[in-house]
Amino acid sequence: MSGEAMSETNRRSANFQPSIWGDHFLTYASEETDYHEKIKQQVEESKEKVRKMLVAPGEKSSQKLSLIDAIQRLGVAYHLENEIQEILQQLHKTFHDGADREDDDDDLCTVALRFRLLRQHGYSISCDMFTKFKDNKGNFKESLINNVTGMLSLYEAAHLRVHGEDILEEALVFTTTHLELVASHLSPLLASQVSHALKQPIHKGLPRLEARYHFSIYPQDVSHNEVLLTFAKLDFNLLQKLHQKELSEITRWWKECNFSRELPFIRDRVVECYFWILGVYFEPEYLLARRILTKVIAMTSIIDDIYDVYGTLEELELFTEAIERWDIGSIDRLPKYMKVCYRALLDVYNEMDQKIGEGRSYRARYAREAMKNQVRAYFHEAKWFHKKHIPTMDEYMRIALVTSAYSMLATTSLVGMGDIVTKDAFEWLFCDPKMVRASAVVCRLMDDIVSHKFEQKRGHSASAVECYMVQHGATEEEAGDEFRKEITDAWKDINEECLYPTTVPMPVVTRILNLTRVIDVVYKDEDGYTHAGIVLKDFVASLLVDPVPL
Repeated sequence: MSGEAMSETNRRSANFQPSIWGDHFLTYASEETDYHEKIKQQVEESKEKVRKMLVAPGEKSSQKLSLIDAIQRLGVAYHLENEIQEILQQLHKTFHDGADREDDDDDLCTVALRFRLLRQHGYSISCDMFTKFKDNKGNFKESLINNVTGMLSLYEAAHLRVHGEDILEEALVFTTTHLELVASHLSPLLASQVSHALKQPIHKGLPRLEARYHFSIYPQDVSHNEVLLTFAKLDFNLLQKLHQKELSEITRWWKECNFSRELPFIRDRVVECYFWILGVYFEPEYLLARRILTKVIAMTSIIDDIYDVYGTLEELELFTEAIERWDIGSIDRLPKYMKVCYRALLDVYNEMDQKIGEGRSYRARYAREAMKNQVRAYFHEAKWFHKKHIPTMDEYMRIALVTSAYSMLATTSLVGMGDIVTKDAFEWLFCDPKMVRASAVVCRLMDDIVSHKFEQKRGHSASAVECYMVQHGATEEEAGDEFRKEITDAWKDINEECLYPTTVPMPVVTRILNLTRVIDVVYKDEDGYTHAGIVLKDFVASLLVDPVPL
C-alpha cells in the first residue's frame, strides 16, 4: 500500500498520552566504583548479621515469625530464602505433629501470621486453627474488634484462601467490615497500615512497592531492628542502581528503534513495561530474563495498538500472515509502518536466541509459538470489530484470555531464567494449566472493568462488559459484580496452585503469581498502563527514581 493510499485511509486514533518520562532514563548516572563496592560490602556485612539473628536458636516461634515477616516486607527475603524455608519447614513439621504448642497459640495476630507465612511458602496448612476465635453461635468473637493488629493479621491471611474455606471467607468479611469502621479512630501509624492493607493486601501486592511503603512504617514500630532496617535500605538502593542501568539500556534500544516517531499512534510506554516486568522478577540473577521479557511486552503493546487502533483489516491480515511465516522475506508485502514493527519483533527474538545460549534454543521456539497464538487472537478480535459482532461470553473469553497476553508473557518469562526451567515447564504452559488460565482471567476481567468506557469511545471490539450486558440483559454494574466474583475465584485457583506439591518448580509458579500481582496493582481503579501519568507515575518514581533516604 503506498503512503498516499495510507494517508487517505480513515483510521481510528486513541490519542494516547505521550510518555511522561521522555529521555529521563536514557542516561544512567553510574556510581564511582569505589563507592559502589563499599556499599556492596556494607550490604554483605549487614546481611550476615541478619542471617545470624534469623538462625539463632532459643527464640519463641512467634518472634521468629515476626522477624521473617519484617524481612519479607522490607524486601530482602530473597537473600535469605534457604534460611527462611528451613525455619518454616521445621515450624510446619512441629505444628503438624501437634507438638510443642506455645502460649501464644491463642494470640490471633501470631496464629494468622503463621498461617499466612506457611501458605505463602507453599504449605497446605489447615484453616481450622481459626475456629477457636469463634463464639458458640459460630460467629467471630466480638472481643476481636478491639484487637486491630490481630484483625489486620487475619485480614491478610484470608487472602490466601482456596475454594471451600468458608471460615476464611467469613474472616475476610468480618475483618474488612470492622477495619473500615475503626480506621479513622486509630493512631496515625495504625491508621496508615489499615488503609494501605484495605487497598492493597500484601499477598496481591508487588514486593518492591510493599518494601518501599514499609520503610516508612517499620521504624515507627517500637520493636524494630535497626540492623535489618539499614540492610534493607542499602540493598534497595543498590538494586535500584542496577535497575536504572538496565532501564537505560532498554530505553536506548527503544529510542534507536524510533518507535514513537515511526509509529506515532502507539502507547509510548517502555518505562512502564520495564516496571511491569520488575514486578515479575526484580532479583539480580534475572537480569537476562527481564531484558527479554521487557522487550517482548513492549513489542506486544505496539502490536496490540496496531490491531486495536490503527491497522485496516486488509493490513492486519497481511501482518498476521507475516507473523505465521516468521521470516524477514515476508516483510516486503507489509505497509511501511508495519515493516518497522515486524523487523524489530524478529530482531528481539533473534537476540533472544543468541543470548540464551547453546542447548536452550527450544525456549525461543516456544516463545515464538506463544507470540503467534497472541497475534492470531488479536486478528480474531479485529474481525469481530469490523463485523460489529458482539460474541457470547464463552466465545469472547476463549479469544480474550489469549489477547490478555498472560499466557504468552508467562511462557516468555521462563526463556531467560536458569536451569530450573526445563522443557517440561514449557509443555505444561502450552496445556492451558489452571494457574495460567486463572491469571489470564484476573488480567482480562480487571482490564475490561476499568477500560471499557474509554475503549468504546474510540471504537474497539466489544469487551467482556458489553458481551455480558447483551447476553444477559444486565446493567454495567451487574456485569462488574459478576466479574469481581470470577476474579475472586480465579485468585483461589492461583492460591491452590501455589501449594505443594506443585506441578512445576516453585520459581516458575512464582512468575505467574507475580504477573497476576502486577495486574492487581496497575488495574485496580483504572487502566494504569494506558493512563500512565495517574497511577504508575508515583510507583515508577518510588522504584526507579528516588532512592530510600538512609
